[in-house]
Parts: sequence; structure tokens; C-alpha cells
Amino acid sequence: MAGFNKVILIGNLTRNPELRYTPNGTPVASLGLAVSRRYKQGDELKEEVCFVDIVVFGKQAEHCGQYLSKGSGIIVDGRLQQRRWETEDGQKRNKHEVVAQTVTFMPKRQDSIGGGGTEAPAHDDAGYEPDEHG
Repeated sequence: MAGFNKVILIGNLTRNPELRYTPNGTPVASLGLAVSRRYKQGDELKEEVCFVDIVVFGKQAEHCGQYLSKGSGIIVDGRLQQRRWETEDGQKRNKHEVVAQTVTFMPKRQDSIGGGGTEAPAHDDAGYEPDEHG
């Protein structure tokens, strides 16, 4: 059976983007995203927050590094990826993250009346070389 791997998230950055470059020069940005869900339990309104690591490549990564900061609202369209590595002392580690195909910048809260988001151009992630510490 064929699989389908698609993730769409809307949330706010938990930290400023971290921009770095692979050895072959491909820009890579790491983002922390907080996605909240509000629900009612009995008469009480509750909120649950999920924290997700996002990886962005190419020009889109540079745009994220240049225009986004902690608290910025974004829409991420991408795929789920699991990375596995072994630490220097032999412990096996793994991590799930979302590899973004597109990142749409949401308007700032004070600009949100009548405004739409701005989409950074998509970029293929073929040149991605993850570092060993996540």
C-alpha cells in the first residue's frame, strides 16, 4: 500500500530562526513552532500546546532567517521526517521533524485586519545534510 506524508501546521515561532549552511552551500533554517488547540471539557475551556521542530531549505530558509522572529505566525506545508543518529557515547537517538515545502508568513497581529500572508518560494531539499546533533 502506498503511503501519504503531508503535514499542514499553523502556529507561532518559539524562538528566532537558526540559519546555517550545509558544506555545499545550501541554506538551512531550523524553526521551533508552537501549535495550540483549544477545546471544551465540561464547562471549562482548555488549551493544549504541541511543540514541533521545522526544517526549511534554500532561499525559503534565508527568507525565514531574514523576516521571521520569535512569536511570528506561520503556516507550514511539508512532510514528516524521522532522523536517527548515535551519540559519541553510543546512545541511539531519533527525532521527528517537519521538512517544509512552503512557509507562509502570517500578518503581524496589529496588521491582521484585511491582510493575507506572504508565501516564501518552495525549494527542493535534495541538498540537505543533517548535523548529528539535531
